[in-house]
Amino acid sequence: MPLRDALSATLLTLACLLAPSGTLAAWATHGVADTGRYVDTMAPLATDPAVRNAVADAVGDEVARTLAPAGADTDTGAALAPFVRDAVHSFTRTEAYRIAWEAGNRAVHDAVLHALRDDTAPRGPVTVDLAPVTARVKQRLTADHMPYAHRIPVEHTEVPVVPAEEVAGLRKGYHVLDAAAFWLPLATVVLAVTGIAVAARRRRALTATGLGTALGGALLVLAVAVGRRLTLADLPDHLHRPAAAAIYDALTATLRTASWLLLALGLTVALVSWLTGRRGPRRGAPSPATAPDGRFRRPPATLPRP
Repeated sequence: MPLRDALSATLLTLACLLAPSGTLAAWATHGVADTGRYVDTMAPLATDPAVRNAVADAVGDEVARTLAPAGADTDTGAALAPFVRDAVHSFTRTEAYRIAWEAGNRAVHDAVLHALRDDTAPRGPVTVDLAPVTARVKQRLTADHMPYAHRIPVEHTEVPVVPAEEVAGLRKGYHVLDAAAFWLPLATVVLAVTGIAVAARRRRALTATGLGTALGGALLVLAVAVGRRLTLADLPDHLHRPAAAAIYDALTATLRTASWLLLALGLTVALVSWLTGRRGPRRGAPSPATAPDGRFRRPPATLPRP
């Protein structure tokens, strides 16, 4: 009996530890690493004020630096920077910007995903061509009669999005997550079922499994919150932290939902198992006509009164 309890406890502990890990791997592989889901997740951010401000500032500064050499002196770009930012801010409210936002996210995600999945891809940084986005911005600035807007070059230049030295590590990490997304959930179910089956008291083992699963879900919720804080703390630019927070929240929305579902599922299983155990008949209590050894015991004979 002690050996069965020890084996059951070991298997159930492993299952409860693998449950949040499997959830995280499945989210990374089937959520973030899927281009369609990624684009659908990022699409609503096109109208987020923090994201629009960050995009306008980044594009405006880049356009201002592009215009600087074309002027009579080096201060031309700096003088035009406020006007360029205003024009780009206006562009972020248009339908063309939302189309460009979706096309840019799809292009970047496709390029990164191709580099991570294809082991035969040439070595070097992951690049993407953002010429269509630049063309849309130039068209908008020209329509607004912005000075020097017609001089903005629209060339098919490859813009690096992932450094070459990080591609190999990311590729190995992706392959590990891809395998873990399948094997970890399967191993969790097998370990949990086996641990409950070999337990001497299965109802108690089921209750413990539910509580362990709920604890894993709670830890995953905490990990997402801590990851958000650490991610924003590492950003050097304080102005773009609201935009980064919006993007982080959008990407981890599915993971947070799965974490809360894991917590709720574990608590529900534990509560139902505990309640059915309390309401069920108690076993092992001898009946009045049964001896402790299980044999039938005759009631004592009564003598007739005289």
